[in-house]
Amino acid sequence: MLRLVASGPGPDAAMRLEGVALRRGGRRVLDGLDLAVPSGGITAIMGPNGAGKSLALRVMAGLVRPDEGAAIPGEGLSGPRDIALVFQKPVLLRRSVRANLRHALALYGVPRRARRDRLGELLDFGRLAAIADSPARALSGGEQQRVAMVRALAARPRLLLLDEPTASLDPQATAAIEALIADTAAAGTAVVLVTHDRGQAGRLADHVCFLHKGALAESAPAGPFLLAPKSPEAQAYFAGRLLL
Repeated sequence: MLRLVASGPGPDAAMRLEGVALRRGGRRVLDGLDLAVPSGGITAIMGPNGAGKSLALRVMAGLVRPDEGAAIPGEGLSGPRDIALVFQKPVLLRRSVRANLRHALALYGVPRRARRDRLGELLDFGRLAAIADSPARALSGGEQQRVAMVRALAARPRLLLLDEPTASLDPQATAAIEALIADTAAAGTAVVLVTHDRGQAGRLADHVCFLHKGALAESAPAGPFLLAPKSPEAQAYFAGRLLL
């Protein structure tokens, strides 16, 4: 198990993973993972491929049950509607953007009389009004990802989990997604962002958790971490050296 270099969030956390272990094919893909997500701002989860970043998100979202340990929601996260997960590749209904959002509002139990106003809020927030009546699956990759993110916000979650939301997107689409992430955090939702992009972490993150071999190698405020990581694993990663 890795030695932990930590300067992590205090007891006021939106989510904690405590001693989380998960086995796949006889291998521990999460190995006693201890991780705390602050109750506000943006936390970036970084690390090499296979470090367990996406699995950690799924454990937080309740989609994967760990073999050991637990995901412990913070105060105010009392049900599944309080946590939303957006995957790297959005899955949208064969309907218009408007209809996708309307379906989400109905699914989350938003009263019918309140849906019209809430739908308008979501379209404005995601800068989607101009394409509201377009078929969602015919949109560009960046536009589809914005729809998926805004749809996830329909239930007003307290914690939004994003699994590499700008992977394979061009700079313009990436900028639009990053603006939406920043706006979401500014509105009071805690955001966890899995990213390989050091520049993106620098632009968005308040805090970084660095994973290696399914465990936490380092947890620190984003500025100091990105400037000079303390753990050997993060130092090697940013230097482009092979992590074993």
